[in-house]
Amino acid sequence: MKGFLISDFNAENFGAILRAKGRAEGLQVEVAPFGQVEMVLMNEALPAWQSGLDFAVIWTRPEAVLPSFGEALRGERPSLAALDAEVDAFAAAVLAVQDRSRTTFVTDWVLPPFHSGQGMLSLAESGIGRLLLQANSRLLDRLDSARSVIVLSSAKWFQTVGQDAYSPRMWYTAKVPFSNELFKEAAQDVRSALLGLAGRARKLVILDLDDTLWGGIVGDVGWEQLALGGHDAAAEAYADFQEQLLTLTRRGIVLGIASKNDEQVALAAIDNHPEMVLRRENFAGWRINWGDKAENIRALTESLNLGLDAVVFIDDNPMERGRVREALPDVLVPEWPSDPRLYVQALLRLDCFNSPALTDEDHQRTAMYASERERSSIAQKTGSLADWLRALEVTVTVEELSATNLSRATQLLNKTNQFNLSTRRLTEHELRIWADEPARALWTFRVADRFGDSGLTGLLSAERSGNEVFIRDYVLSCRVFGRSVEDTMLRTVLEWARGEQGTSVIAEYVPTAKNKPCLEFLQRAAAAADQKEVFRWDSAAPLPECPDITVRWGGLGGREPEVPLAS
Repeated sequence: MKGFLISDFNAENFGAILRAKGRAEGLQVEVAPFGQVEMVLMNEALPAWQSGLDFAVIWTRPEAVLPSFGEALRGERPSLAALDAEVDAFAAAVLAVQDRSRTTFVTDWVLPPFHSGQGMLSLAESGIGRLLLQANSRLLDRLDSARSVIVLSSAKWFQTVGQDAYSPRMWYTAKVPFSNELFKEAAQDVRSALLGLAGRARKLVILDLDDTLWGGIVGDVGWEQLALGGHDAAAEAYADFQEQLLTLTRRGIVLGIASKNDEQVALAAIDNHPEMVLRRENFAGWRINWGDKAENIRALTESLNLGLDAVVFIDDNPMERGRVREALPDVLVPEWPSDPRLYVQALLRLDCFNSPALTDEDHQRTAMYASERERSSIAQKTGSLADWLRALEVTVTVEELSATNLSRATQLLNKTNQFNLSTRRLTEHELRIWADEPARALWTFRVADRFGDSGLTGLLSAERSGNEVFIRDYVLSCRVFGRSVEDTMLRTVLEWARGEQGTSVIAEYVPTAKNKPCLEFLQRAAAAADQKEVFRWDSAAPLPECPDITVRWGGLGGREPEVPLAS
């Protein structure tokens, strides 16, 4: 990944630390000449802008780019209208370069860390604190519409490092205003954001129970005697820890349990203890037995169709943490404090759940996993796949790409690994631009059944070249794979190809370590294969059958298919 750092100060130290932090991701970082922010943003001929940037970081100090704020720091009374105009001009310069990199990070503005402010005057009219709040608020408003621009909270970095954030000696020596400790915090934040944008954020937190979710050994003392809630310091801390975990689920993170316990005894505590914040329905799954935790984590993760690199494991026992860390190196196993009063702080320090947007599917993800357990139960009771599909009563809603579904479509494209034709990764801005081109089409697929709504779980894009139609993206969440949704998606593109007078539809499979399920489907569904990994369909041939699927059309330009997808 290629990055470009633009600042009004010497950012070479920041660049070196960012390269070191991002070594595993292969980050290549170029630093622009400092103090020339406006010129660098305006000069599109710079080699860095021409090199195919994955990201740019624009880090400025308010006194350097907002002359009116500099006046306020000198005790003058600036014009509020002038300050607004300066913020608008800076935001316009940022927006003008958003197409030159896949993502543009902009830092918010903070007071110099050594500045004590103006006391009671700081938030009064024309006080420097109030002016800074006004400037940041206006900057956010002006950049909100730019999908590829992300504002980072630099205030967090300064709060973490404290008084040591500023380096007067380095400022006067080399025009480096901040300490390396601050640059480390900033580099970690940028790296975390890049991983989140690449779909590599952690998605599953697997938890121990005894002395992790509650105090005490439930098998010894019974659920009635567990330390949880109330006015005891440690017991209250356990309840607050559960509250923070519940907050994570509202961001699309799912919870699981891996505990050495009797399952019925442990579940009774979860169901019956009056101070439990997390209940059974808040967990996507569990493995509660006396087996090896590493094997239980592996089995639970596989049952949820996730990879081990999506997992965070939290356990109070250092021996269990060491065992899982050694056996499952892809799992993130943070060191955990022995004092439960520090659990919330430890959880909030984790920066591995970074995501550029929240969607309806994120808010409902845990409920979706609960519905999946019910579907699995039905599958065990029915005699065949056809009977199971009929029992599910699946409905697929096909929609074209729009402002409403763009965030979720991008998220699905970037996070899905198993059923993904090419594992192409695009930002929201790039996806919108790609889909808007003539001779291209992109559809999203929402899936629901009698047990609930699985949300937007499929995406397919295609483009016509002469008489041939090429499938570019064929993406389906593993949560709905195997319900004939993938066949419904194929019929959609074949129908579109007919309308575009295309004679054939071609899918070129790009192999990765994880997307073999997509290959297996193509091998089964394709009419022919030109090569080992290039698959072809004649658009005039009979379309694949999709029995027992009800299809609703929200796209295709208002055009109904020639052949109904539902039997």
